[in-house]
Amino acid sequence: MHSYKSTGPEFICAAAAAIALLAGCAHHPPPQQFTAAAPFSRTFTGSGDAVCWSVKRALLSQGYMLDRPNDAGVLTGSRDEQPKPKLNLTMRLQTTCADNRNGTSIVFVTATREENQLQKMKQTTSMGVGPATLTMPSGSARVLGTVRRETIKDPDFYGQFFTLVQNYVDQERVSQGSRLASKGNVTVPPAKRPARLTRELAQDAPPPDNRPQPMQPAAPNQ
Repeated sequence: MHSYKSTGPEFICAAAAAIALLAGCAHHPPPQQFTAAAPFSRTFTGSGDAVCWSVKRALLSQGYMLDRPNDAGVLTGSRDEQPKPKLNLTMRLQTTCADNRNGTSIVFVTATREENQLQKMKQTTSMGVGPATLTMPSGSARVLGTVRRETIKDPDFYGQFFTLVQNYVDQERVSQGSRLASKGNVTVPPAKRPARLTRELAQDAPPPDNRPQPMQPAAPNQ
């Protein structure tokens, strides 16, 4: 039995592929997908009800149409624009707010941008008799087709949204403080005593003193 070393093209290609794979792994590490510095959340001071209501007001103030999800803490809003005659731009924001049970609440938000362009699509008509079928062009139609869809990652975009939410949170705090102050200034009339209690108090009271009171000396005439 004789041993031999292969020096053919197959061996050379396999060795080159292995070297390229090792080099790629060494110089191109996988990108980091999860990081604490992601711009998709922020913590606010306030209860969950107040912060969620502020998120809703922020979306409505910017012209977003809100869906009606089953989860009360989730809000989804969309807004359509047409920057060009044949281009339609759709912005979608999905927010989730949760009460931290310590006087603060956290808001998560994800925004997507979708571009739809008016495109011409050919239409066909199928005709057949028995087993034979014939397909013929019948014209064309213009339809909106998605040309681009992406998740927005710009920190400035989310920073502007959270700043707007913070403004409404501050307004809600001032409004709540005014409501509490107005309730504190209301004078509550004293409760009336029941008639039975009034009679019992009258019976327990000491008898009136009917003895004549001593006369006070009159003041001398000047």
